Amino acid sequence: MTRQVYREDGAAKEALAILKVLLHDYRPRDFAICFWDGSQWPAETGSPRFRLIFRHPDALRCMLAKTTTGLPACEAYICDNLDIEGSLEAAVPVAYHLMGRRWPASTVLRVGWKLLRLSASGAPRRNGRQPARLHGEPHSIERDRQAVTYHYNLSNDFYALWLDRRMTYSCAYFEAADEDLDPAQSRKIDYLCRKLRLSPGENLLDIGCGWGGLVIHAAQHYGVNALGITLSSNQAELANERIAEAGLLNRCRVRVCDYRDLNETGTFDKLVSVGMFEHVGERRLPLYFQRAWQLLRPGGVFLNHGIARPEIDRQSAAPTFMTRYVFPDSELVPINRTLHYAEEAGFEVRDVESLREHYTLTLRHWARRLELHHDEILQVIDEPTYRVWRLFLSGSAYGFSAGWLNVYQTLLVKPDKGRSGLPLTRADWYRS
Repeated sequence: MTRQVYREDGAAKEALAILKVLLHDYRPRDFAICFWDGSQWPAETGSPRFRLIFRHPDALRCMLAKTTTGLPACEAYICDNLDIEGSLEAAVPVAYHLMGRRWPASTVLRVGWKLLRLSASGAPRRNGRQPARLHGEPHSIERDRQAVTYHYNLSNDFYALWLDRRMTYSCAYFEAADEDLDPAQSRKIDYLCRKLRLSPGENLLDIGCGWGGLVIHAAQHYGVNALGITLSSNQAELANERIAEAGLLNRCRVRVCDYRDLNETGTFDKLVSVGMFEHVGERRLPLYFQRAWQLLRPGGVFLNHGIARPEIDRQSAAPTFMTRYVFPDSELVPINRTLHYAEEAGFEVRDVESLREHYTLTLRHWARRLELHHDEILQVIDEPTYRVWRLFLSGSAYGFSAGWLNVYQTLLVKPDKGRSGLPLTRADWYRS
């Protein structure tokens, strides 16, 4: 890809002076910074972990913009006015250092004066992925359909290039940090089935089933009758093709359907929801758990798997990179509130497990595979869209590794006159 080189006399020197002020105490500075005129500030260490590349003076202003979300810097990266060569995950703490630190007034004055001296001409924009523009009431059925379509209907071929062979788009379950992705995802899917304690002939509902990996495995290996629902027509089409190829049309199917439109009251023995919960919205969580309660028979089990934020971190009301370019209308709810809404609906909480470290490993696998298949990916999507996913995956990996994000599997029971129907121990979950 040919890039236009922006040049301006003295601007790069001003930018370097600004960064030297702001990074004077950042250690170790194991990265290099490159500017639009070809000059650079070498790493203090040997080989740099990454190179932070400013292709235009405006990219530095975006990096230093006074926002709580970092959205201007993310958009500068999407448009390639700011670039990162090497480990993008390693660059995330540097970005937070520059954007989020409370600087002394004297530093603000020095930096502000130098920023004013940089060119005021705007950086060039690029065609490509645009921010989501949703219509209607937040978390209404129609608006949720728009949000899901924006993310998941991008291209099945795109996702197939960097997910595992089942196209499982959620946290894997690793035995060791150096394990490959495919066995870890296979283990996670079977672990879900073990936690649900599936038995032949039971009716299983998968809310937000993706490309059908879980319902296919549950029907093949546990003999259940499985229904998966998704709001993505792309996912449903491929899932049903795979179900047919596996010879499971009599016991497994996927429908394009919202969980609020299901009328099968008391029909299901087991419910599972993996990676869909984040799209519900906190205001809708009481309804979400009420519908799950209604769909389950007495004694039924519901396994809810979803990402959470710490209670001490407030959800930003301002647009963020994630809500504009990745998961529009998504909300992360602290686990204590999730459990409150579940119990309020009548569920008994039987088990809560954090898989935070597993998601860090999963996201790093996805990010590596995405970068490895860059050229192939550009055959089905454009460069700005690729950059959105690279930033999303690497930034999220850092968020989980730093403890800013967590993911929980919560096992809930709809008691039958006080009887849970569960064994006294979890031993059956861990048998090979």
